[in-house]
Amino acid sequence: MAGLADIAQAAGVSVSTVSRVLNRKAGIKEETRQRVLEVLNQMPHTARGTGALRRTGVIGLLVPELSNPVFPAFAEALEGRASVAGYSSLLCNTRAAMTEKDYVRMLVARGVEGMIFVSPEIANPDNDERRSRGYYEKLRAEGVRMVFVNGSTPSLDVPDITVDEHLAGHTAARHLLELGHRRIGFVSGPARALPSRMKRAGWAAALEEAGIEPSAELVAHGPFGAEGGARAVGELLDGPRPTAVLCSSDVMALGAMREAKRRGLATPEDISVVGFDDIPLAAYCQPALTTLAQPIRDMAAAAVDELIRQLDPDEPVRASTNFSRMFRPNLIVRESTRRL
Repeated sequence: MAGLADIAQAAGVSVSTVSRVLNRKAGIKEETRQRVLEVLNQMPHTARGTGALRRTGVIGLLVPELSNPVFPAFAEALEGRASVAGYSSLLCNTRAAMTEKDYVRMLVARGVEGMIFVSPEIANPDNDERRSRGYYEKLRAEGVRMVFVNGSTPSLDVPDITVDEHLAGHTAARHLLELGHRRIGFVSGPARALPSRMKRAGWAAALEEAGIEPSAELVAHGPFGAEGGARAVGELLDGPRPTAVLCSSDVMALGAMREAKRRGLATPEDISVVGFDDIPLAAYCQPALTTLAQPIRDMAAAAVDELIRQLDPDEPVRASTNFSRMFRPNLIVRESTRRL
């Protein structure tokens, strides 16, 4: 099986020229490009390995679910950016019929050039982080190029594109404080989930800055999803009632508003609610949801661009792949919050 050097020798060009042709780089004479392509068609070449050719033009996109609208939004933005860059995508829903590991094996077998994991399995609070870290480290050692989106794990050497969860919690709490609220609850996702921990830290910091004790009785946990939001806010409403709550996601916020209504409480007249994500439904529910928007298109562009940088042999290799880029969430004020 031929490698880059073999292809270059047969075509009478340099290895870098073959690389530029494979990576669709400009500045190559059309005659030279055609000669290299002819050799590529005639000589079988390896799909993997050091110095290998892996130009399938396909990347894998792995998302944890499609029921939460934020993940289809990320998938659409990632696919669009990849298409503009000349890549097609294979979308994998990793909590459906196949697990993330099953999909990864399938993608490797199909010769995808790289993978983007949105909220990867290592970010799942039910997982053993040490075992998951070893799995990703093995993939990286095997030459799999990958990028995480909202999968920040400082101990794992994988590029991560993330939103500032701490700032999201702080901004949401500050918004409610400025409206005169003092008893502000936090409808959290699972306690071990990093996004939940970071939002809680931001919420607590904002309360402390306002001279308010961030009491644990103001925090309730539930699974990510509408049912989890309803369960968590129900726990808060069973005690001394908060006048406002911030939620770990918009879907949890929708569940919280429904549970409040079931108990005879109106939003925002009796309780103000803030979400996170800015899913499309947030602007059209009743009342329209105040939320912290993730800059999904910007994050998707950064993730695809980073993966393509890894795939380009002409790009310098970073001393460490532990590269992270953090984006600011944007406060979108709608109808679910009011001044006291």
